[in-house]
Amino acid sequence: MAGLMALFGVVGQAMGGQQGMLLALLLGGVMNFISYFNSSKMVLKAYQAQVVSPAEAPELYNTIDQLRQRAGLPMPAVGIAPHRQPNAFATGRNADHAVVCVTQGLLRLVDQDELEGVLAHELGHVKNRDMLLQTITASVSGAIANLARFGLFTSGGNNRGRSPLVLLAAIFAPIAAMIIQFAISRQREFKADATGAEISGKPLALASALQKLQQAAQRIPMRVSPTVAPLAQVNPLAALGGFTKLFSTHPSTEERVARLRAMAARPTD
Repeated sequence: MAGLMALFGVVGQAMGGQQGMLLALLLGGVMNFISYFNSSKMVLKAYQAQVVSPAEAPELYNTIDQLRQRAGLPMPAVGIAPHRQPNAFATGRNADHAVVCVTQGLLRLVDQDELEGVLAHELGHVKNRDMLLQTITASVSGAIANLARFGLFTSGGNNRGRSPLVLLAAIFAPIAAMIIQFAISRQREFKADATGAEISGKPLALASALQKLQQAAQRIPMRVSPTVAPLAQVNPLAALGGFTKLFSTHPSTEERVARLRAMAARPTD
């Protein structure tokens, strides 16, 4: 977050001097404030998801309720997104305002143990407070890109009279912001896997679910904004085109599975 906000300030400085930098930092603060109070609504809308009641999805609701008690968390809202691709995500500004959401494709694909592993992973994000961090980094990254575009296309859309620093900032700042955002996302996925395995007590079930989700994500497209893709359990954009490892929103499934298997192999006290 410090790196993103610093980058935001550098772009503002390049586009408009000290006033531009201050304006950019102010915009960054406003974006953070808006994201803090509206993150769950924004993400649910992006995924076309709807919050459901216990009567509408009793088995899903009961499974989440049992897992959240093991994790020592308040009951989150439960959502279902109308996508064929099996996936899941969590959002919200804190544990008291969290939403755990699954796609319809997930409910059709995995068995009960695997579902518990997937849901425990999302509750791991809640427990580790990853939802707010990832939502804000996505918002600030998008704001940097917008500011860079503004600087590139002002003054009639030509480059005359503009310093090379402005052009470099406009071109490379959005790329740098994405790299930072995606690096944060990859590390938090590893942490949520570990926490989720502890909550469910079934690391191998989560590993099996991740393999199924990854294979399905490569075959079944899900068209969502790239800014909310890091919130999903596996990259929802995998079927729409490949990314290099540097620009991936998620660590490799193979590495995640290997770590989970190593957890399962450790002797228990």
